[in-house]
Amino acid sequence: GAGKTTLVNLITGLEAPTDGAVTFDGHALRGLQPPAIARLGLARTFQIAQPFRPMTVRQNVAVPALFRGDPAPGVAAALREADAVLEIVGLGPKRDLPARALTTPDLRRVELAKALALRPRLMLLDEVMAGLTPTEVDTAMEMLRRVNARGIALLVIEHVLRAVMGLSHRVVVLHHGRKIAEGAPAQVTAAPEVIRAYLGTDPGAGPESTPP
Repeated sequence: GAGKTTLVNLITGLEAPTDGAVTFDGHALRGLQPPAIARLGLARTFQIAQPFRPMTVRQNVAVPALFRGDPAPGVAAALREADAVLEIVGLGPKRDLPARALTTPDLRRVELAKALALRPRLMLLDEVMAGLTPTEVDTAMEMLRRVNARGIALLVIEHVLRAVMGLSHRVVVLHHGRKIAEGAPAQVTAAPEVIRAYLGTDPGAGPESTPP
């Protein structure tokens, strides 16, 4: 309820802002449709993966590649792009499986691969760690580091604090739709207003001040 997914929806054109401006690299995004925004270099994943389940993993990833750029690449080029990004996310051996056969962690990899197929400069990732085991979180973090090393900036919406601390150069904390902190991870996690919002208590308060 903090407004994180709403923020991503506003940036990527799925929702229209009632006020203010949204810009990326000097381009005004307000009023643009999602495909036009994607062509400017922004891609996103969704909190709940929604693949084309009867289609293969490879076909799922080729779909966004087909709509990248103007003119769009042909089917053969889109399939080659799908093969390349599936190797990046570790799904190359599963490319010919139907999407419905994949586990939740692998479906999240498909979401990431679909975003990568757009060749973005900025990826917005909506809770890609949700529902993962600690080992799966470690694997996902390493995968995102590889993506970032390719020169792609990442904006990560995440509740898993270990992932936030391990991946982020800069953290922004939203609380009830309002930004309450911004800065380096260690600086933000020590901020009194963040501790109050996260724990529901004042930092340094005694046990008698902690809500039941």
